[in-house]
Amino acid sequence: MKIFYEGKPVEVNEGLNGFEAAKLLDSENKNKDIAFSRDGKIVDMREEIQQGEHIEFIRPGSEAAFEILNHSTSHLMAQAIIHLYPNAKFGFGPAIEEGYYYDVDFGEETLTEADFAKIEAEMKKLSKANLPYKRSEINAAEAREIFKDNPYKMELIKEHENEALSMYQQGDFIDFCRGPHLPSTGLIKHFKLLSLAGAYWRGNSENKQLTRIYGTSWWSQEDLDKYLAVLEDRKERDHRRLGKQLGIFMFDDLVGRGLPMWLPNGFTVRRLLSDYIMDKEIALGYQHVLTPCLGNVELYKTSGHWDHYKDDMFPKMDVDNESYVLRPMNCPHHMVMYRSSLHSYRELPLRIAEVAADFRYEASGALTGIERTRAFYQNDSHIFCMPSQIGDVFKEVAKLILDVYEDFGFKDYKFRLSLRDPKDVKKYFGNDELWERSERELREVLKELGVEYYEAIGEAAFYGPKLDVQVRSAIGHDVTLSTIQLDYQLPERFELTYIDEKGQKARPVVIHRAILGSLDRFVAFLLEETRGVLPTWLAPTQVCLIPVNLEAHKGYCDKLARELRRKGIRVKIDVREEKLGYKIREAQVTKIPYQLVVGDKEVSSDEVTYRRYGEKDQVTLKSADFIAKIVEEVERKAH
Repeated sequence: MKIFYEGKPVEVNEGLNGFEAAKLLDSENKNKDIAFSRDGKIVDMREEIQQGEHIEFIRPGSEAAFEILNHSTSHLMAQAIIHLYPNAKFGFGPAIEEGYYYDVDFGEETLTEADFAKIEAEMKKLSKANLPYKRSEINAAEAREIFKDNPYKMELIKEHENEALSMYQQGDFIDFCRGPHLPSTGLIKHFKLLSLAGAYWRGNSENKQLTRIYGTSWWSQEDLDKYLAVLEDRKERDHRRLGKQLGIFMFDDLVGRGLPMWLPNGFTVRRLLSDYIMDKEIALGYQHVLTPCLGNVELYKTSGHWDHYKDDMFPKMDVDNESYVLRPMNCPHHMVMYRSSLHSYRELPLRIAEVAADFRYEASGALTGIERTRAFYQNDSHIFCMPSQIGDVFKEVAKLILDVYEDFGFKDYKFRLSLRDPKDVKKYFGNDELWERSERELREVLKELGVEYYEAIGEAAFYGPKLDVQVRSAIGHDVTLSTIQLDYQLPERFELTYIDEKGQKARPVVIHRAILGSLDRFVAFLLEETRGVLPTWLAPTQVCLIPVNLEAHKGYCDKLARELRRKGIRVKIDVREEKLGYKIREAQVTKIPYQLVVGDKEVSSDEVTYRRYGEKDQVTLKSADFIAKIVEEVERKAH
């Protein structure tokens, strides 16, 4: 029969499986192939090759191979667990981006991370046994017999009653799985169990909570060690740890879960960020407003959010025969504000902006420091424009995003252009002409700006296409930092108008945009990106003065502090009754950009001796020269 290998036709005998085909076609990589792709679908090496298929072998080192390795390791871990905990019952166990997990019901037993060593030891035994992974298909009746004691599998079987069920078995362990898997357990050598978490069965909080065990598996010990070092680095960068260490924010269950309280240092950072972005917006003609954190339920019914979003909102409050709700977003308020007066085409685009408090009822399991909270502040804006202005407005906003990212030194980001699905246009608001024109204009804007972007078909909001900026954080999270969204629907729902060139009423288009997004999430991102070493202009305390002797040197420190504060520099004097070395170390721990040790020499010569955070050398300057230096650094927002 004829198949295609590396794009070329090859004549082979019928009945070949992946192993046999690899010996024939891929002799240079004998025994290194772990799976193969036939017509784009990756399958096990034991699968038979069919007439006319295009064949490609999967080897260690590829992204696909990494996923197969980790999926196979999840099954190996499950087999080890069932040997050690015979009453354990398994839920799902997929590969994920950097490893795998398995959800397990241990019944009355409790698993801790101290138990990982014995599970890993059992996994190593099973690896040495080199057990083959074998796939089979069975019917529901056969599956019920195998899994009669596992309520989680029985639930899945019921949902697939009339289907052939794909199973994988290695040794005495069997589970539902589509695969593919490695040829055998002997290929799994370098793995590590990482952490535990609670996970509701199928993500439903009304179901039983299972124990989720996370692990990772690599092709070499060197790669595993590198990854474990990355995990340690991420722990050091975790904004929750840094937030506590630097006095940025705190939580308390008495106040409420997911409700951050910003400490003095954190409030300083937030205020500076808010002033920074508002100054940028003012320079571009934005008008800032302030609207209430509450809204009448009728407001959200008008906007459509009540029907589509109320499950993510806090419950309504009934007061004086009216129902109110904490707002989850600001657009309805801004629509009403625009509608309150007449507008001419000469005023457009009209840019309304607000740093606004919003509230969303996030699931407790999703709460993550200040990255995901139930109360947060958005750097939000709504731009009302004519349809003919869409391209220019998008370009202006995209340039603002790029300008801000340059100020902060962000480099690892991509633009994602989310478009409607042309095969399913019914679920999108508006007409074909508007959509096609706006999508075309957005592509042209991105090409003109020369930025890297990719298209996501079917990811547009139902009310219009959008542009998201996806940033890869220092701890490996994909974060949507900024967004621009085109909206045809809210102007219709709120009956917004402007007077056009012909003196007729016309419908504006609304562009939603957030540059810093949630200030809370932005601070979390910055802390992790910088390890808490914020640029001098953004640091809560920019200079720490440390007198060698309080009686002899504090007067000079007071004079320096006054001069620095007159120039807008945030400074503190460490007057604690502690040893000099302790004070110096404390300034380092709190990552203050400049620490100045003041002794007799500095007092007598009107000098300062400073050390920049992260640097070993000390520098001595005249006090006036130091003040000029730090003021210049702050003004240019060096990063």
